[in-house]
Amino acid sequence: MSGRTIRLRLTLLYATAFFLAGAVLIALMYFYLNQSLERRPGAATHKVVQEFLANRAERPHTGVSPVLHKMLTEQAEENRRDTLRAMLMWSLISLGAVGIAAGGFGWLMAGRALNPLQRITATARRVADTSLHERIALDGPQDEIKDLADTFDAMLERLDRAFDGQRRFVANASHELRTPLTINRTLIEVALDHPDVPESTRRLGSTLLEVNHRHERLIDGLLVLATTEQRLTEHRRADLADIAADAVATHADRVGVRITADLEPAPVVGDRLLLERLAHNLLDNAVRYNLPEHGWVTVRSRAVGDRAELTVENSGPSVPAFEVDGLFEPFRRLTTSERLADSGSRGAGLGLSIVRSVTRAHGGTVRAVARPDGGLEVTVNLPLARS
Repeated sequence: MSGRTIRLRLTLLYATAFFLAGAVLIALMYFYLNQSLERRPGAATHKVVQEFLANRAERPHTGVSPVLHKMLTEQAEENRRDTLRAMLMWSLISLGAVGIAAGGFGWLMAGRALNPLQRITATARRVADTSLHERIALDGPQDEIKDLADTFDAMLERLDRAFDGQRRFVANASHELRTPLTINRTLIEVALDHPDVPESTRRLGSTLLEVNHRHERLIDGLLVLATTEQRLTEHRRADLADIAADAVATHADRVGVRITADLEPAPVVGDRLLLERLAHNLLDNAVRYNLPEHGWVTVRSRAVGDRAELTVENSGPSVPAFEVDGLFEPFRRLTTSERLADSGSRGAGLGLSIVRSVTRAHGGTVRAVARPDGGLEVTVNLPLARS
């Protein structure tokens, strides 16, 4: 936490105001006491008179009035200076001591006054990390802080209703969109199983099945994208090395692409299914957008400081630097798609979009760099799980 907090600034403000008020008070007291002492003859007048009389007895021819006046004036001036000096010294010492105590009391009062704001901040952090169902429900007088807390609760209520409505819409859309596609696939497969189907019809059926399969993948990608744009519902420990190893095993039989892995433990906390989808999309994207022959893909995982990294690097067509960031947008593909290693099964253009969405949902970042020799190097950076 930064040292320049509102509480510290308020404490410094209280202490500065106190010291300024104390300094003004001391200055006024000093001025008044100085004026008052100038109108008094001094506290040691009686002693001066006695000394003068003793000196006069020894020196009878000395003048009385001038000498006595001078001695009285000097003694009075010395007493006045001593009084002002003592008053100023003890006033400054008292101001320092009381100012330190006032600063401590100011720190306590500022903490008490800012406690509702700390509750609001803590609730906002929990809501951002978990769910929107929690509320601040601040008690106390109807002041500015109470109005802020009530406004924040009302905003959370509206967001909660909006996200609940979006989740219901996604669930209903999933059902409504999958059902006709499943029916179409079943009808086509049944029709193709008939022995008397002409060859032209079989070719048409295979094309329709491929189109239907692409639509299913598109719907799956959109649903995953919509889900990860909301919040995680599962927080479990997982290792990016294990997840990447499973993804490599799944793509090991892809023809024309050599996949190598250098996997070190990189534990994270999150939704394992979404992380598996992330690794699968990275591998699938690296294999698809590769060289037609002698292509290669390298997968690495490691822990760097407090972060877990998963890197997928692949050969492939040259990617202009200005197109790299756009590849993470939905439905964006490379313009040089004729060099795809597996051009027969074109993707929906959501692979890297889902990767970015899943990464953000886990509090991480993703970065892609165009390789000078062609292809991409995509690095996913996630918070490392604590032991």
